[in-house]
Amino acid sequence: MNQKPIIEIKNLRKSFGDNHVLDGFNMELYEGENLVIMGKSGSGKSVMIKCLIGLEEPDSGTITVMGKNINQLEHWELDELRTEIGFLFQGSALYDSMSVRENLEFPLRRHTKKFGVIEDTTPMVMEALENVGLAHAIDLMPSELSGGMKRRIALARTLILQPKIILYDEPTTGLDPITSKEIILLMMSIQKKYNTSSIIITHDVDCARVIANRMILLIDNINYAEGTFEKLSASEDPKIKAFFK
Repeated sequence: MNQKPIIEIKNLRKSFGDNHVLDGFNMELYEGENLVIMGKSGSGKSVMIKCLIGLEEPDSGTITVMGKNINQLEHWELDELRTEIGFLFQGSALYDSMSVRENLEFPLRRHTKKFGVIEDTTPMVMEALENVGLAHAIDLMPSELSGGMKRRIALARTLILQPKIILYDEPTTGLDPITSKEIILLMMSIQKKYNTSSIIITHDVDCARVIANRMILLIDNINYAEGTFEKLSASEDPKIKAFFK
């Protein structure tokens, strides 16, 4: 690929005491790409994501997001950059005391700098819900939603800020196979519609097979292997093979 990466991580190191979680991790994410990152539990995937969005400070290395070195940004600049990065948490993380509508309005009210103060949020809320096929759920409470619906609403809430980058943390975990497939198809249709660039952290080999333009395997605290699903799943390296059994 000769286009410029939208995210670039160089030589990232992060330790907690004697535990070297990341020990020279490198990664590039290109525009409009779905990059899947796989690694065993505790391999450092979540730590890498936290460093990427500025929640953890790396010990060394550089992280450049949309041309900005995030470790050199002021707090307000980092906040502004985060409006361009959507984050889909593992447990959907909806506010239980708020209706679906209020959950989606929340980021719009919080980030007034990006869109200004919006008098009537309904059109934006409806568009985000229509994107995930749940316009009818606008006045429901989270307790009235199934697991798959919660994941969709969380995705709608991520989309409402029109981010350029979406980070998915285990998007299919805890869902039945049919719902998982629906979520994967939804992620792909959103990428096509908005040309988002996505990092997908997953243990789900089926998810990776369908969605990955490229994959990175996080093994031994580094980007041990990268390539297409076909290339990696055909590897004879025992460390790589272990993922595709």
